[in-house]
Amino acid sequence: MARGVPPIRVCFVCLGNICRSPTAEGVFLHLLDGEQLEDRVVADSAGTAGYHVGERPDPRTLATARGRGFSLPGVGRQFQAGDFERFDYILAMDRSNHSVLERMAKSEAQRAKLHLFRDFDPASEPGSEVPDPYYGGEDGFENVFDICDAAARGLLRHLREQHDLT
Repeated sequence: MARGVPPIRVCFVCLGNICRSPTAEGVFLHLLDGEQLEDRVVADSAGTAGYHVGERPDPRTLATARGRGFSLPGVGRQFQAGDFERFDYILAMDRSNHSVLERMAKSEAQRAKLHLFRDFDPASEPGSEVPDPYYGGEDGFENVFDICDAAARGLLRHLREQHDLT
């Protein structure tokens, strides 16, 4: 980390924190590592619901990540009100979770930290969502991985531009 400069803190948020948000976190951490920015940007993930607190990601999520050479370090946790103070960017996977986070926010400054993750992918239409693969087949997890990769690359470009990351 640059001396005296706190890291940029990013949190990826879906419903249960076992499919989409841990995938986004893992892909983003992999990009940061490849760019040697892991000391300048910190990433985490959470769910708006507490269904899977303490659990590792869904086995299909883990298998997809392994198949692509990625690790997913996260353990399920629920997004807490204090996370608005801990994170600079709070990235919802879909509009439903974005709405939950908006209702949790206590100020305009907190709401300003909220974004839909895919809005950072220039190839996506504004307002696009990361689909939940939980009840779908294996292809859904592959699709989510590809979507997260594109959005994570766009997010990294944004952070480089907005925060002078070198």
